[in-house]
Amino acid sequence: MKKKISLLIFLAVFLSFTTCQAKTLYLSVAASMTDAIKEVMTAFSEIHPEVEMMPNFASSGSLAKQISQGAPADIYISANPKWMDYLVENQLIAPGFDKIFAYNKLVFISGTKLQNGSMEDLLSMERIAIGDPKSVPAGRYAEEAMQSAGIYNQLRDDRKLILAKDVRQALLYADRGEVDGAFVYKTDALLTRNAKIAFHVPDDLYSRVAYPVGVTVAGEGKELAKEFYKFIIGDDAVAILTKYGFESGR
Repeated sequence: MKKKISLLIFLAVFLSFTTCQAKTLYLSVAASMTDAIKEVMTAFSEIHPEVEMMPNFASSGSLAKQISQGAPADIYISANPKWMDYLVENQLIAPGFDKIFAYNKLVFISGTKLQNGSMEDLLSMERIAIGDPKSVPAGRYAEEAMQSAGIYNQLRDDRKLILAKDVRQALLYADRGEVDGAFVYKTDALLTRNAKIAFHVPDDLYSRVAYPVGVTVAGEGKELAKEFYKFIIGDDAVAILTKYGFESGR
């Protein structure tokens, strides 16, 4: 009798845990989409009030590596297709559930009175913040742009590049005046208090900034994960993303 009661208690606890897990969504999101995705999450929760959203905002590379090491994630949003491809190649993204859904632009912000500047103006600066190119897409795009402009090697050799853990940290360095300027996304530049856009990085200097979203293999069994995926590429989410300065990927 005691064994039966213990078994029933175990089953009740297991079913309760399983149900709770099914209603919890783990999101791994590129830091540059923090504010927009928070609003998307709120809109989704209004349709699905039963879901508990658990977001993790960080650099795309760091998130991809966390997922590959077993960190909980049902949805992955990257600021660079490279890291989505990394997870796809490692069979960690559900087949048919990854899509580019938004685009962005790269700009250079500065707290100085620099206006209508250019890439060449960076040579006269002492401290320039960029996301670490090894894991931060914004930093990789910035590195590509500087290489295309023919100034990267000099800035690197002169140790003028200050590496940040993600694009939001680079933005804070510039906004606080801790560096002369920083490479960030156009959408991030809208959040500054002190720093302003000094110039838009010419489109032909770097690859187009694309944001793919994917359902992980772990999230494939959750209907809510698939619903969120459909929602984020739908009209309501597009309107929110547009409000924050992103371009639709549709």
